Amino acid sequence: MTPQSAVHVERMNGAAAARAEEAFALVYAEAFAEPPYEKTVRDVEANFRRFRSQVRKATFRAALARSVEGEPVGIAYGYPLSASTGWWGRLTTPVTDEQRREDGHRTFGLMELAVRAPWRKQGVARRLHDAILDDVAEERVLLNARPDVPAAQAAYRSWGYEKIGEAYPWDGAALHDVMILELRKSTP
Repeated sequence: MTPQSAVHVERMNGAAAARAEEAFALVYAEAFAEPPYEKTVRDVEANFRRFRSQVRKATFRAALARSVEGEPVGIAYGYPLSASTGWWGRLTTPVTDEQRREDGHRTFGLMELAVRAPWRKQGVARRLHDAILDDVAEERVLLNARPDVPAAQAAYRSWGYEKIGEAYPWDGAALHDVMILELRKSTP
């Protein structure tokens, strides 16, 4: 059995992800405790206060990877961006009105994608990414990625993401690259 086949990826809606919050939090806390993220217990708690709100969205999608023993290995989650999203307002340089146009169906916002260290470089992140985007109706995916994490940058670029700008996604955040993956052409 290959390491990749030893991991099961389950797609989830918001209710299922809420029931698995402990597994999501375990992966998030471990993966983002590492440099350069260095998330603290307080950071994790704040993230999961947002998570509890996000899972209530009807359009929330998640994927959870577990080892054959049931141990949480990786997570991915997000939802389509609403017309009133603040995501575009955080860019350090403006983009066109057409680029920032949202309607709740155009752009899937990938909020988190993380894999615990022992399972990295085995294709788990790609499987999580593909699972969460399987059958999406949106025409593109948007994410923020730290430019000082070369492995994540390389993965996103190899999957077809392109940098369209930079942003401070929240108050006090480090500068992130804003990256987009076009899934299908826009229909104005």
